[in-house]
Amino acid sequence: MKLAVIGFGNAGGKIADRLVASDTDGRSLCQFTVVFNTARVDLARLEHIPEESRVLIGQTDARSKGHGVGADPDLGAEVTKADGPEIERALDAMPIHKVDAFLIVAGLGGGTGSGGGTVLAEKLQAMYSEPVYGLGILPSTDEGGRASLNAARSLPSFTTSTDGLLLFDNNAWRTGHDSVEEGYTRTNREMVQRIRALLSAGEQDGSQISENAMDASDIRRTLAAGGVSTIAYAETDLEPETKRQNGFLARFRSNGNGASQNGADPATKVQSLVRRAVRSRLTCPADIKTAERALVVVSGPPEEFSQKGLESARRWLEEEIGSVEVLAGDDPRGNADCLSAAVLLTNVTGVPRIEEIKEYAVTARNNIEDQAADREESIENLVTDENDVLDPV
Repeated sequence: MKLAVIGFGNAGGKIADRLVASDTDGRSLCQFTVVFNTARVDLARLEHIPEESRVLIGQTDARSKGHGVGADPDLGAEVTKADGPEIERALDAMPIHKVDAFLIVAGLGGGTGSGGGTVLAEKLQAMYSEPVYGLGILPSTDEGGRASLNAARSLPSFTTSTDGLLLFDNNAWRTGHDSVEEGYTRTNREMVQRIRALLSAGEQDGSQISENAMDASDIRRTLAAGGVSTIAYAETDLEPETKRQNGFLARFRSNGNGASQNGADPATKVQSLVRRAVRSRLTCPADIKTAERALVVVSGPPEEFSQKGLESARRWLEEEIGSVEVLAGDDPRGNADCLSAAVLLTNVTGVPRIEEIKEYAVTARNNIEDQAADREESIENLVTDENDVLDPV
């Protein structure tokens, strides 16, 4: 699938930047990339997106002036609407005839992405016929109540304004051993790995193309279910003979998702890999039985594939989610150094983290309102005399 990738806000810009950096394996996922932000300093930190593709919005708004929107999604939406013409000019350079879909990447806990991302999605829907997908980043609990409140408010509008919203939950991927910077760097890397494994299926890099290869139409069909989606992923080591043929050194590689299955027959290996992916950590933890549709992409050297294994994996997943809307295929990559499986689960409705964020957000909103009322009373008591003897100037 060839994408027009649009990063919105700080988190969205960083992930878009990493997606561009990952376009080095012969498969060009990002046909066009642009980043919009209200904070000049965040745009300056990007490393792989050209200067001309970094657009500062909100410069003329007295509340922003290039310094961000202060985690205020209402202001983020407002400046995005006001700078609509500038956003449209930035999109003029896009080769729309080469684009299969748009992908808007935004953090849902801040102000620019959570507020402006929805405005942009609605604009794209009105301007183009290509599908508009979202990649929304849920905040971790240590980001505080304000971030959860922003995410809870943004989720409904982001979901309805896109043709499908892929979710990544920072809370599920952060570890206690990470520093803040290390944590976000690692989670962004994990996220991009999964997005590429899924959405670059079918993009040619000179590898042999099988009769059962996945392509953009299969991805669009699965995402057409709408709602919220999550991605499963696992990889395993190649067979020794494949390594020798490809010139690789023998090495163990499982990405922490389980033991190597060298020596297993190809059908068992493929089926087990898909099962392990689904039972591992999803980009956003969810009850897979509540998914409406699913898509399986097994990627690696063609000699590692098994049509029997793919069919077995597809039937197993149909039983797991209780749906016949399951597609499964391969993504041949002759120079791959592992065999991987990416599984897209769309329109999942059992997502505990979303329920948790909504509850946390309601509490945070009540606290904010109570604190504001107490603060007004405290200020009045501070600046007025007790017996109301003094007249204000």
